[in-house]
Amino acid sequence: MNKTINALINTQKSDLNLLGAPDRKWSTFGNLKTLSSYVNLQLRSYGVAVADRVAIILPNGPEMASAFLTMAQSCTTAPLNPNYREEEYLFYLKDLNAKALVVLKDYNGAALAAAIQLNILVIRMNVNRKHSAGEFELCCDIDNPVTSEQVPTPTNVALILHTSGTTSRPKIVPILHSNIVSSAEHIKRSLRLTEEDICMNIMPLFHIHGLIAAVSASIAAGGSVWCTPGFDALKFFRWLDDASPTWFTAVPTMHQAILARSKRNKDAIEKNKLRFLRSSSASLPSQVMKELERVFGVPVIEGYGMTEATHQMASNPLPPLVQKSGSVGLEAGPKIRIAHELENHLIDGIGEVVISGPNVTPGYENNFEANKKSFFNFEGERWFRTGDQGAFDHDGYLSLTGRLKEIINRGGEKISPLEVDEVLMDHPSVAQVVTFAVPHEKLGEDVAAAVVLEEGSEVTESDLRGFASDRMVDFKVPKKIVILSEIPKGATGKLQRIGLAEKLGLA
Repeated sequence: MNKTINALINTQKSDLNLLGAPDRKWSTFGNLKTLSSYVNLQLRSYGVAVADRVAIILPNGPEMASAFLTMAQSCTTAPLNPNYREEEYLFYLKDLNAKALVVLKDYNGAALAAAIQLNILVIRMNVNRKHSAGEFELCCDIDNPVTSEQVPTPTNVALILHTSGTTSRPKIVPILHSNIVSSAEHIKRSLRLTEEDICMNIMPLFHIHGLIAAVSASIAAGGSVWCTPGFDALKFFRWLDDASPTWFTAVPTMHQAILARSKRNKDAIEKNKLRFLRSSSASLPSQVMKELERVFGVPVIEGYGMTEATHQMASNPLPPLVQKSGSVGLEAGPKIRIAHELENHLIDGIGEVVISGPNVTPGYENNFEANKKSFFNFEGERWFRTGDQGAFDHDGYLSLTGRLKEIINRGGEKISPLEVDEVLMDHPSVAQVVTFAVPHEKLGEDVAAAVVLEEGSEVTESDLRGFASDRMVDFKVPKKIVILSEIPKGATGKLQRIGLAEKLGLA
């Protein structure tokens, strides 16, 4: 099989709907094939060759999806967060060694200023909203054609992303065409996606979750993607009514925001045609999973993914197999094993989750130390260390106890923040919680938690600590519980434990 995005798209029926959006006509696979040929000609005329890197900075929506899909067939794409500051763009564009930058026709923001400073080619995109979703035209003030007719192979880099850089300098993750096709096929199989499926995308499309789970997996199935302009809890149920999707995928904080507005949107829920909901990119509290299933009347499939794995590694299965709350499910693509946290060999029991398979990045770019730390060979296979601690149960379901960097070491006692989250989420007044480490003079670290209460609740920190102490051994009970109106989140809506003590003034 030719594992390239080109082949993945070209094997689908041309008359099938592919991209939709609010107040836009559907575009088809045939439209995308035509657009891909046009984009290839344009990029070549601007001097962009197959190995060149093109940063894409566009708002969420069908054009962001089609820009990724078409440009990845002609060069290496590098989607970036449209909300970065100029200094951040300077770093990322320089770090990527970007040849060109794609922005909307009228864009005049921080990315443009950074591109001008770095002497990077600027390509403008013109979108006519009367045309089908995802359709666009490109223009550029340069005519410097390359004569190469080279097309990507499975080993060419299709996508460049950076790790979040929470505790260190962001690392470049090159993702091959073969990685994307393999991961898309894995997700298609685990979710049993078909041509009949419509995914409503609410994930940001500069992130691996949206690009692979929502967009690429749908393409692998010949399915459709209805692209919202980004997550908006106030508009979600209207979009659900308009799109009539069979599924959507989101991070837990989005699911919680959707639940918070579900009571006033019962009509939209009753009319929905959903087959399942999917959650990934962070641990889904079991209480939220059960409430989603009750409210929407469909299974909630929790998946486990990360950028270096081109998203999916494990997934809870669809019925009639069991979805285990608190577990990220069964192997769903790469091989998953447990490794010793310090030594380079596999073990039984609790340890570091490691993966090996065709969806795993070949390694961080220009980062010998990170590769040495993150990859090892054992019994003829190359394994990637995920940084997560976990274990399998007797049925082969994987449960995570937390990020190794996030495990709280309280004077030698190791505490999983996920375990404390689960206990506090059982309190009827708690809507959201994230447990994290705070510095302690004698113990090194102690336990703290940030909590968002249900609307109208008047529970105190003392009440919550008492609730926790009745259910956990004393050393796991948070020393400090901060009640907030909103917990700080990352760009993709994920709650971030590392650095939270500093952000809340507790360090």
